[in-house]
Amino acid sequence: MPKKVFVSGCYDLLHSGHVEFFRQAAEYGDLYVGIGSDKTIEGYKHHKTIYSEQERLFMVRSIRYVKDAYINQGSGILDFLPTLDIVKPDILVVNEDGGSDEKRRLCEERGMEYVVLQRLPQEGLKARSSTELKKTESRIPTRLDLAGTWIDQPYVSQYAPGWAITISLEPTFEVRERCGLSTSTRNMIKKIWPYQLPNMDPEVLAKLVFCFENDPERSDGIISGAQDSIGICVPGLCRHYYNNRFWPERIETCNNEEVLCWLEEHLAMIPMQPRQPGCSVVEGKDITKAKVEALANAASHCWDAILSRNLADFAAAYRASFEAQVAMFPAMIQGVVQEYIDAYRDKVLAWKMPGAGGGGYLACVVEDAQTFASAHPEAIRLTIRRPGL
Repeated sequence: MPKKVFVSGCYDLLHSGHVEFFRQAAEYGDLYVGIGSDKTIEGYKHHKTIYSEQERLFMVRSIRYVKDAYINQGSGILDFLPTLDIVKPDILVVNEDGGSDEKRRLCEERGMEYVVLQRLPQEGLKARSSTELKKTESRIPTRLDLAGTWIDQPYVSQYAPGWAITISLEPTFEVRERCGLSTSTRNMIKKIWPYQLPNMDPEVLAKLVFCFENDPERSDGIISGAQDSIGICVPGLCRHYYNNRFWPERIETCNNEEVLCWLEEHLAMIPMQPRQPGCSVVEGKDITKAKVEALANAASHCWDAILSRNLADFAAAYRASFEAQVAMFPAMIQGVVQEYIDAYRDKVLAWKMPGAGGGGYLACVVEDAQTFASAHPEAIRLTIRRPGL
């Protein structure tokens, strides 16, 4: 009769490393798995689970190396003690980073063999751990503002109302801090949902994020623009209309696949150095009614050009929007920014900096993104997030 082997864990972010661990443990006998309950994980790790305990139980039981699985009814790091009484295993198997003297003593007390496995990936696969996935594999989107940047601040839109245009981007590249891609808002989101956005109405989600980020107790007195939360949370191409208020009066979206593919074919980003500490892009600002009207008009023209897929008009409106921004906030272009613009001005159709500027990326309109990236290996191609992803 085969020996009974027992392992225990959360298995909330189930990955190939877990499956390989199960495979190795099952070489010692029939494998039984204890799974941390929702209540235990929330109390021990201070966050809610991605998948409920019943979903995790179903997934683990479905793995062919597993004989059976149970939800642990205990608490803390030894929450599996009641499960041991049910299974009565001969062997307790742990990963090298999951072992402890406490578990070793437990095995001695119960007459169980104690086996420690090294973390080895299946041949040909990348090594996986839940901790590293949480650090590097977060699927929280970022956003790129295409036109109308700054109109989401009432001290700008009080002069003239207008649209801001954003696209929600899949994080297919390293999203660097202080580079204009709304990483401060993205980091706020990760405090609530570390790995992916919840499946709910995008506009409601954006409002929740906006309110969470702009806590009334916030000591710096700065209100983050709503275009950040909307740009991240609302998939596809989006425009939002601001009229002397922090939250827009209207939000409109376009998820036409031909339009989104067209945008992906004509956008690319060039990395620059991040905005430097102490850099103030609002220093020396000069906001007038005429300048804000120019910003608003450029954003409207940009939207129309995108929907009609007119590249020349898109590039002209994109460039006009950025010029209107810089006219109001000349400090957006400082340091090495102008050097990058000069280096690429003859290679692209139009350019701007995401967010408030001062560094980060040069976001460019190009004839063909694939051709441009082939000629410029430093260029980053973009993937727009579609609804349902």
